[in-house]
Amino acid sequence: MRAMVESAYATSRYRPLEIPHEYGPNVRLLDDPLAWTQLARLCARDTVQPEVGRLVRSLYEKLAEVMVAAEFPRERVAVPTRMVIKSPEAVYRGLAIDSATQVVTIGIARAGTMPSQCVYELLNEVLDPAGVRQDHLFMSRATDAEGKVVGATWHDAKIGRDVEDRILVFPDPMGATGSSINSALTHYKTRLEGKPKLCITMHLVVTPEYIRNVLAQHPETIIYALRLDRGLSPADVLATVPGKRWSEERGLDEHQYIVPGAGGVGEILNNAWV
Repeated sequence: MRAMVESAYATSRYRPLEIPHEYGPNVRLLDDPLAWTQLARLCARDTVQPEVGRLVRSLYEKLAEVMVAAEFPRERVAVPTRMVIKSPEAVYRGLAIDSATQVVTIGIARAGTMPSQCVYELLNEVLDPAGVRQDHLFMSRATDAEGKVVGATWHDAKIGRDVEDRILVFPDPMGATGSSINSALTHYKTRLEGKPKLCITMHLVVTPEYIRNVLAQHPETIIYALRLDRGLSPADVLATVPGKRWSEERGLDEHQYIVPGAGGVGEILNNAWV
């Protein structure tokens, strides 16, 4: 008997809902009031552990699901359901995430450790676990005598050797200056074997400065974020669509911390104020 084909799930046009912006096609600023509510609670002064950890995990689980659905390759599948014992037509025929997709999620200590683990756990459920890898980077901000961020200092790393045709995912809560992400992206693209299929960064909050700096050095990178913070911009700039007057937008204070921001997320997550 010829297999029946369901046309409704033969294609997918899924794209995440975004707020309007003019930062370009590689920037995904999600329009998600529930996530904004949880993120506001996470950033509040009186929110501490264990609530901080629960909120970060919940937000990254949501963000990872959206990112995978939108960016990962798809394949056609034919999966018999439990009803197939009664009806031979009981087969789901349609699209699914391609289980053979090769991925590396990179945890940048300290703030990025838990987010990377959340992404890693989802990927192992959706994909063939043999193609899912988690790397770990240990780096910190490098500052000058005035406390201004001038780059990122590497302390240690545990990473695989190849990235050929793999999607690289960098889940890091605060996208402030872009120095750490740029350093990591450069390393993975120039020091390891092979060429990545795609590079994706995932953040709870980003600044206009972060977007500019990352896309200037790595223009093919896709940037996901739940919220854009540009709280130090002039009032008339805040009244415009993000990116319209990009050069006048400002989200970093004199010490390169995000405003409104959340403070030091790595410190808060770990109760370690060093």
